Parts: sequence; structure tokens; C-alpha cells
Amino acid sequence: MGQLTTRQLQRKRDRQTKLRSRSGLQPGDMLQERYQIVGPLGAGGFSSVYQARDMRFPQATKLCAIKEMLISAADPQIRKLTIKSFEREASMLAMLNHPAIPDVSDYFTEGNRSYLVLELIRGKDLQNWLEENKEPLDQETALSWAFQLSDALAYLHNQKPQPIVFRDMKPSNAMLDQFQNIRLIDFGIAKLFEMGNKGTMIGTEGYSPPEQYRGESSPAGDVYALGATMHHLLTRKDPRLEPPFTFAERPIQKFNPGISPEFEAIIMRCLAYDPKERYPNAQALKEALATLMKAEAQAALFSGPMDVEAAVLAAMPPALRDTITPTPAQVDRARAVNVVKPVWAFRCEDEIRSKAAVAHGMVFVSAYDNNLYALSAGNGEFIWKYPTSDGLGSSPYVYGDAVFVGSADSHLYSLSAQNGRMNWRYATKGAVYSSPVVRFDHAFFGSDDGYVYAVNVNTSKEIWRQNAFSAVRSTPFVSEDYVFLGTEGGYVYCLELATGKIKWQFQAKRAVTSSPIVQDDLLVVGCMDNTVYALDAGTGWAVWRFRTRRPIVSSPCIHDYTVFIGSSDGSLYAIDLDSGRQVWSFDTNGQIASSPAVWRDAVYFGCANKKVYCLGTKRGELRWEYETGGAVISSPVISNDLLYIGSADHHLYAFSV
Repeated sequence: MGQLTTRQLQRKRDRQTKLRSRSGLQPGDMLQERYQIVGPLGAGGFSSVYQARDMRFPQATKLCAIKEMLISAADPQIRKLTIKSFEREASMLAMLNHPAIPDVSDYFTEGNRSYLVLELIRGKDLQNWLEENKEPLDQETALSWAFQLSDALAYLHNQKPQPIVFRDMKPSNAMLDQFQNIRLIDFGIAKLFEMGNKGTMIGTEGYSPPEQYRGESSPAGDVYALGATMHHLLTRKDPRLEPPFTFAERPIQKFNPGISPEFEAIIMRCLAYDPKERYPNAQALKEALATLMKAEAQAALFSGPMDVEAAVLAAMPPALRDTITPTPAQVDRARAVNVVKPVWAFRCEDEIRSKAAVAHGMVFVSAYDNNLYALSAGNGEFIWKYPTSDGLGSSPYVYGDAVFVGSADSHLYSLSAQNGRMNWRYATKGAVYSSPVVRFDHAFFGSDDGYVYAVNVNTSKEIWRQNAFSAVRSTPFVSEDYVFLGTEGGYVYCLELATGKIKWQFQAKRAVTSSPIVQDDLLVVGCMDNTVYALDAGTGWAVWRFRTRRPIVSSPCIHDYTVFIGSSDGSLYAIDLDSGRQVWSFDTNGQIASSPAVWRDAVYFGCANKKVYCLGTKRGELRWEYETGGAVISSPVISNDLLYIGSADHHLYAFSV
């Protein structure tokens, strides 16, 4: 590139002056001629965080997080020290390599603001989790979170030549990402630990240890803050609203009886007033948690059924798993499982969460890199791709010579199946995550704007729209006369096919993201209230309910009068269609958002533990499993003896079935 002209330089200075005069960045603002601000993500006492698009990748939407710190000091020396502190955070993060710690890719200063460019983590922090969930945190989840947090802090405490002390462990600084893994965020006050050095008191009241109020920080202080965080999560008693250092007056089991005395003892040792009585660092805490996890696994191993045994072992860290001797039954089972390899795999530029569609000798799949891909169904060779303006979470649908797909850019697209050229696009007022279904020359789909749409596929004209009063991410089921779907507001609707008028509505207790299926006048659908509902398709009356242990986003499939559906409790369930009674369940020890598919006498599905599973439909026995490089949220589709399924590792896989 050539040098900037005088006018370009002046425009750049004008933009920077404009930015400096504002209280914060606005959507559309550019930083470093590279990062375009999309919108705010959050703000704290010392900084703000924005979502931005890296425009160095014009053909793909590469998103990142940008942390902005305002340098308000008028004194040049203080300003210089402030910038140096910010650059220290960037350098510290750049040298770290741990799954729970966000990657840093860039940092810079413009005017009176410094910026840090970080990996964008999709999810919610644990403070938001507390606000959204009213049920007590169960021990299994709490142990997993505590172990992940202690592992991340242990990594920091084991840094050479000096440990790194996080200094501000609290629920709002721990993120639960889209794969339900814990990530540490906001390293703004982390520091290299030097024995005997004191500094200014920094941290968050209620979570910070007593010595940190005196300006002293150490790895044992992080252990205290982690204990305070877990105490808050387990008891729902916010330490910021209680007298300082009074955790012992609020026993965990009093508020959460499901927590074992052993786990409570570990948390309370973390919260000892004297640092010498705590675990000295997160590594020691991690080992104590691992010992407890091993003991619980051993108990389950020798008392539970074979599937539970294997699930418990699979959930444990490899170092612990290797210390347990499997039973003969487990060995026999492991030998019985077939080893499979993909026929082919195609790599996209981002995660695949949608379900593929197969037609015309091609397989169509959408990815979060904004593209809809068309590949050869037989060998996975690339044919064409079409970029939309935002991520694709909707699954494509092929009808005639066209393929239809919704985009987070608020449009439904109709593309030529042969060459990917756009026939038309229809605009809504919200992101389209609902997958379209086309019948009778009309596309039926929902939008985050709260409406359900019927659009003529030949003319792209809207035939009707119906207000569902909340976002619609469920895929409609379209019968000869009616359209059935769920909403994020917790309703299941039956709409007249011709007019879109509501025939009946059923209210669940939480969001219905799962997509309904209708057979023999029974509508079956999962719900975020941990329930599978079977409703009379004509009236909406509940015929039966089946409870799981966690929310359900998986959509059901029905084969031979058996309902197959996954749950975020880690189990795939087989349920009798007529009675609602469980036939069998298979535990993966990983959340199942994937919707199962049945082919012949086997049921296939993906799991957040990175695996694709094949089970027998009659007894739920494991026939084979394949581990990908990322969570498998995508649902399988089967055509011509090939199973196609995507993964968060960016690949679409084809397996012979």
C-alpha cells in the first residue's frame, strides 16, 4: 500500500479526535483502520469492552473483543505509568497458553485510550448465571467449575520465573462459554507475585481475602477468592451484602443440602482467615478437588450400571482416569465398540452448528463464518459458497432447484442450488435462527423479531405473518393444514396453514427452542424447563410429560413408536410414544444439543463432549463413537448410506452407515 495523503492523515486525526471526545465507542467506529466496532459487551469501573469485526478479513466476519481503558490522568508521568500497566496486561496475556484464558492478538493506544484485542468468548458470566437460574447449583456442576477454575489459576500460579496472581476472582470474571466450559476474563489487575511486596488494595469487596485489603497479594489470596466465588454460587448468598469474612456463619449445606460434607470442607478451607490455613496455591486446591472427584468416581464405578461407570470415567481428567482400574465388563464393552473413520471431512472457516441438507448429489451446510457451502455429497469436494452478512445458525432446506437458509443478518435467502446465486432474500426485523421448512411452494420460518412468516418461494412475497410475541428459533413442523412451532417465550403454537391464525397455544415454563414433530395426532417437543411434552395436535392438551435433569434444546425424532431426544443432562433418552415412559437412556457425560436421527436399527447424534455416537435403537447399546476436535452441536442427516454431521472444529464429516 502507498503512503497516506495529507487529507487521509487529517481524516484519521479527525476520527481519533472524535473518538477521544466521546464517552465511548459507537457502532461503525474504526480503530487502527482495521477494527470496526459492532457494539458494547460490557463496562466496569476502569474499562469498557466492545465487540468488533476484524476488517482484515473482508470475505469473512471475524469477530473479536476489544477492551478499552480511558487514561484520564492529566499528569504526564501518571499517564505514562497507566499506559505501561495496560501494555503489561497485554504482554502477560500474550505469553499465556491455556484453554480457560482468552487469546490476545493485538494492543495499541490512541489518544487518551488504550485498547486490547482479545478472543471473543460467546457465553455468559457466572454472575448472569446466578441471576438467571434460581435452582441451587448441584455438586457435579460445582465440582466441574471449581476444578476448571483451580486448573486455570494453577497455570497462572505455576508461571516461571514468577507466579501470576489474578487478584479479582469473582462470578462476573468467570465466563461459561457456549460449550459450557469455564473461561477466566478481565486480567486488568493481575500481577506478577513478588514475595514481601505490598501495593494498593485492589479487588472486589466480599471476594477479596483479608490480606488484600492491606495491599498484600499472593496465590493463597486467589484461593480465598475462588472459595468465596464457589460459596456464592452454592448458597446464592452474595458476600458483598454480608459482613466481611463471615462465610463460616453461612454453612453451605444449610442452603444447599445436596453438597457433600467433603466438598464443603474444601471450600471452607479456601476461606480460612489466615492464609497459612488455606491451600497455599491453586495447584494444591486442584489436587484436593481431584482427590474428591476420584473418590466419587470410584464409588460410582463399583456401584452403578455399566453405562454410568464408563460415563464417570470419561468425565474425569485423564491423569485421574488412568489411576482407576476398569472392570472386566468395561473392557469387554470397549473391545465391542467398532472403530470408525470418516469417509471424508471438509473444513469451513468457523463452527458448524446447523444440520446439513442433501439433494442433487450435493450436501449443503451453513457455518458461523457467514457462508453457506455446497459440496459434492460423495467426496466432499467444494462446489460453491455464498456469504451472507452475519453468522448462519439456521439449517438449509432444499426445495426444487433452490436452497433456503436464514441468517443472523435478519434475512431469509433463496439461492440457486446449482451455482449459489441469490434468487431473492426476504428481510425480517430480527436474526433468523429458525430453520425454514418449505411446503406447497411456501417457506415457513420464525425470526427473533417475534414473528412467524409464510413467504411464497416463487415470488418472495409474504403471504402472512403471525405475532408469536417472542423470538422464534424453533423449526416449524408443517402438516397438511397446520404449522406447529415453539418460542423463546415458552409457548407452543398451532397456526392455520392458509392464514397463520392461531388455532391453539400451549404454555410451558421456559423457552421452547426444540423443534416439534407430529405423529399419530401427537405433537412431541422438548423444553428448557427440563421436560419433553406430548400434546394432542388437535387441541394442545398435554397427554404426557417426561422429565429430564437439565434443559432440552435437542429436537425429537420418532421411530417405531419410540421418541429419541437428547438433554443437556448428558443423556439420550428413548421414550415410549404412547405412554411417555422411558425405554432406555444412554449417558454421554456431555451436553446433548444435537437432534438425533434414526437409520435402520441405529440412532445417531452428536454431543458437546466432541463425539458422534451410534447406538442401537432397541436397547441403547453403544455401537461406535468418533471424537472430533470440537463440540458437536450439529444434528446428523443421512442420505444414500452416508451420515453427514458438523462440528465446532469447523469440519463437516461424512460417515458410512
